[in-house]
Amino acid sequence: MTVVADSAIPAGIAGYLDRHRVEASHVVPLTGDASDRRYFRIVPRTGPTFVLALHAAPFDYATLPFVNVAELFAALPVPVPRVIGEAADLGVLALDDLGDVTLQAHVGSASAVAHAALYRRAVGFIEVLQRRGRELEDARYVPYGIAFDHDKLMWEMDFFVKHFLEGFRGVVLAPSAREALRAALGELVAELAAEPRVLCHRDYHSRNLMLRDDELHIIDFQDARMGPDTYDLASLLRDSYVDLPAGALEDLLAHFLALRGGAVDHQQFRRRFDLMALQRNLKALGTFGYQTAARGNPVYLQYIPRTLEYARGTLYKYDRFARLRELLAPCVPEFRERRDTT
Repeated sequence: MTVVADSAIPAGIAGYLDRHRVEASHVVPLTGDASDRRYFRIVPRTGPTFVLALHAAPFDYATLPFVNVAELFAALPVPVPRVIGEAADLGVLALDDLGDVTLQAHVGSASAVAHAALYRRAVGFIEVLQRRGRELEDARYVPYGIAFDHDKLMWEMDFFVKHFLEGFRGVVLAPSAREALRAALGELVAELAAEPRVLCHRDYHSRNLMLRDDELHIIDFQDARMGPDTYDLASLLRDSYVDLPAGALEDLLAHFLALRGGAVDHQQFRRRFDLMALQRNLKALGTFGYQTAARGNPVYLQYIPRTLEYARGTLYKYDRFARLRELLAPCVPEFRERRDTT
């Protein structure tokens, strides 16, 4: 019988261990993501540790997006955890144990040079995703059939309005103000939706990059889809969880463009990057508001100020966002024009 410290084993986890005759000395709950999946590290009495992902319901292994995308990413290749077992009827997937050190956690734990090298490697993975993703395009892989189209990107902006402005900040929008704000956000979305699409991880940030034996591995990739070539870059370099110095950002953008090769208008690419970053930051604020107000999870409160500052910087960088600033400022004090009071 499995010995558990501090908590009872969920039925699905216990069922997997019994079925596969794993005698565990410890079952350790891990910090999960913002989804309804739960993760447990299994420490067997013999053999290496592994992780069990417990889904909210049983699934069909053959059609599970995580398994499908894992196969695609491994073929690119980029480093991802192996699927080493399953009990689909119990909602359980067994994965390599990549440890506990995320790229976020690595900040401050090593030299600036070592950390910068990891970021360059992470940017390099994005280039591989885009280039090899184009070469391996096949309808049997889920990501090629879904995209950040206009409807998806607009849904994310509506999510920001509903869960950050209204649900978290308690803003009451008059119908005319709501319509005007949606129109301004719609202009941003229309431009992004019209860009050529590449393979995107979809949630590529410092908490989804794990460091094991000095090597980065990519996790939480089951929602991969097609989108703008700036999408994953904006997720990583305008990450809500990490302060990235402006100089480092410029260097990493230049590194990406060098890896990609070809003639590139750097100024135009930076403008597209900033547009994507603004959309990503507003969507992140919606997620943080939802987790806090709707799900009662305060963990994400600490990341709101940084995300607001990133969004504010982009809003005031370009004259084209004057109307959006005007509409958001009454709802979000952090977006109001700052005046020198000295």
